[in-house]
Amino acid sequence: MQSISLSIPKSLKGEVILPLSKSECNRLLIVRAITGTDFWIPEISDAEDTVSLARIIEELKSHEDGNTYDVGPAGTTMRFLSAYLSSIPGVFNLTGSERMKERPIGILVNALESIGGDIEYSEKEGFPPLKIFGGPLQGGEIEVDGSVSSQFISALLLIAPTMHNGLVIHFKGTIVSRPYIDMTLRIMERFHVYPVWDGNTLSVSNQHYLIDDDPKKQFHVEADWSAASYWYSMVALADEADLFLPGLHQESMQADSVCALLFTFFGVKTTFEEKGIRLTKISCETDAFAFDFEDCPDIVQTIAVTAAALKIPVLFTGLNTLRLKETDRIEALKSELAKIGVSCDEPGRGLLQVKSFDGKVSEPITIETFKDHRMAMAFAPLAIKFPRINIENPDVVKKSYPGFWGEIKKMC
Repeated sequence: MQSISLSIPKSLKGEVILPLSKSECNRLLIVRAITGTDFWIPEISDAEDTVSLARIIEELKSHEDGNTYDVGPAGTTMRFLSAYLSSIPGVFNLTGSERMKERPIGILVNALESIGGDIEYSEKEGFPPLKIFGGPLQGGEIEVDGSVSSQFISALLLIAPTMHNGLVIHFKGTIVSRPYIDMTLRIMERFHVYPVWDGNTLSVSNQHYLIDDDPKKQFHVEADWSAASYWYSMVALADEADLFLPGLHQESMQADSVCALLFTFFGVKTTFEEKGIRLTKISCETDAFAFDFEDCPDIVQTIAVTAAALKIPVLFTGLNTLRLKETDRIEALKSELAKIGVSCDEPGRGLLQVKSFDGKVSEPITIETFKDHRMAMAFAPLAIKFPRINIENPDVVKKSYPGFWGEIKKMC
């Protein structure tokens, strides 16, 4: 599908089905692979990232040295597998999409090599694809810049219990995306591996993941809060709304659950119910908005588009990782927000200022997604304000929310 022409009503009512959290599922899949079991996961996310990780882990059961595994555009899958494959016997070729080959992985490779890993770059130094000569890792102590991707840290933590000497990570500076690291630690603890924080040092001794036989004690995956953010945006832009989103909890491991707080500034009330959350429209009296997105960069585009459509000027900080995502998300936002008469400035590193409406809009509007699933879904709610809007390459949503367009169709 080359493009989709959207129409979303100004009055929204009904139930919205969200995908399961791919962040939780991906961590569970690595734990399950490490244990060598098929322990029960009630459901698995249908996000392309998670499906690709599950597929490759299944393919590894019949691995022959030299086999190539393609993660496509899945960044988490590339990082988690780079660490996991380094810790098991075999020779593995790990590759991905053209964009994946532009996303640096040198920090993770260097860390793995410092604790006994053996990895070669098949093309460009510091970037995928990789040739991994796997085997038991000795472990030990490493020093890591706290500003690196939390996925690098989580990849190391998940395999840390298998290392002969365990793993001690000394962080330099401020740790970004801390909630994603905390999610990893909580999942590890759920399977009886207990990391220890001491100041800026995180330690994991040699341990074993233990699987509970009682199904009542198995891990139940929450719905995805990042996916919920797009529905928050639609409620914010609608004239009236009453949406129920099952599967989300007030006590969540996901950083993007901050949506429940942030969207109050844009006229959305969150009510936590027994089986999910209810979103309703309230008055929006915000004149300007500022927030540090260091812990939750995946909702930056959603908030930016929402604020722009409501003509609320905003200042974002903590965006240091956004240029290294599926696309350069800073430049992508600048480009596409300009199509609705909104300009953006970068007053400093990791900062983005989205100004209020200052120009005329020519319809129809066509939004380029730059092969980024979050660009497609973050801009989709604009169809409430601009009835003649098209989203290019809409199939990119399969990466995290395959059912997104179908759920929108239910509202019409």
